[in-house]
Amino acid sequence: MDNATMDLVEAKRQGNPGVTSPLMRTYAPLPVTFVRGEGARLWDAAGREYLDAVAGVGVNAVGHAHPRVIEAIREQAGLVLHTSNLYEQVWQQRLAERLTTLSGMRAAFFANSGAEANEAALKLARLHAARRGIAQPLVVVMENAFHGRTFATLSASDSPAVQAGFAPLVDGFLRVPFGDIDALRTRTATCADRVVAVLVEPVQGEGGVQIPPDGYLRALRAVCDRHDWLLMLDEVQTGLGRTGKWFAFQHEGIVPDVLTLAKALGGGMPIGACLAAGAAAELFAPGSHGSTFGGNPLACRVACTVLDIIEDAALVDNAARQGAALLAGLRAALADVDGVEDIRGKGLMIGIDMTAPCAYLPVAALRTQGLLINVTRARTVRLLPPLLLDNGQTRRVVRALRSMLVDTR
Repeated sequence: MDNATMDLVEAKRQGNPGVTSPLMRTYAPLPVTFVRGEGARLWDAAGREYLDAVAGVGVNAVGHAHPRVIEAIREQAGLVLHTSNLYEQVWQQRLAERLTTLSGMRAAFFANSGAEANEAALKLARLHAARRGIAQPLVVVMENAFHGRTFATLSASDSPAVQAGFAPLVDGFLRVPFGDIDALRTRTATCADRVVAVLVEPVQGEGGVQIPPDGYLRALRAVCDRHDWLLMLDEVQTGLGRTGKWFAFQHEGIVPDVLTLAKALGGGMPIGACLAAGAAAELFAPGSHGSTFGGNPLACRVACTVLDIIEDAALVDNAARQGAALLAGLRAALADVDGVEDIRGKGLMIGIDMTAPCAYLPVAALRTQGLLINVTRARTVRLLPPLLLDNGQTRRVVRALRSMLVDTR
């Protein structure tokens, strides 16, 4: 870090009122700047070490500064970064082949983010409606859902904070309770002929790590098959090993019609993917959708490298193993801690519900424990550590959270 940058970081850390940021105030960042990372660890400008238990909100699944990712970026940057989708791209083809093979899907469209991937999915739903001759289609979405911040995805989401000030929203969404298949059947009984798709997260991440009952996705698959609705799974957060399977839908032995991915896919490089199977894979035609930067050689090559790392290091199995150990350890360590209401998880995706709002906890964890955590929906501590978490780091997360929660009660 150069001296000018270090001076700015220190001035902002000290709260110097004369230092203003040229950034729009879309975030309220914590008072720390990271300058180096390795695996599940980060170091700030002062040299202090931290254990990253949020992984860039699920992005850094293979950890920070992985040497194979570094080499892929370095080599590709010396070859070609961008040519546009006017031409064939080898790494885009390779990534599509890898993802469709792993998922059982048939075709892929590459974008730059999870929100863009979900936009593509929603456009597929509209094309499905047009093919069926439905003039006013409905997409079923869930209470407590989060799908992104573009107009269509924030309209599909269920967050007053995300939607505030942006009315009128995009219409055509029917909201039902998450995890309740009977409620879905009841609420669609009088409009089933207008419904064209169901968009759902297998585990609600931003919604507080909400896990549906076993069999829920299988039941959704059956309902969609019965009515010719597309089953569209938002696995932006759950995909690529996070839940202890390559994809969360594999826990229930189904395959969706549309699958969206991002976050972990690029290991830190911006990339999103919308995969489709069956008839849904034929809905897009040249000119019906696109992206200038989507699927560029750099992002796709890095994504292929990330998949190689996950496979070679057996990180999906590690996520299942360390996730089970972390969940058990937290339940044992926090059983007698006041203010802890519930602890749940699937793989390395864990939520700790507190009885009261706990927005102060990430700062407390940062300053007292050198631990990076996240709070969502006001009172849920969310843990999304890198998939390469080891035994010692899992125990450190448990110890740090207990120490912090005991001290802050």
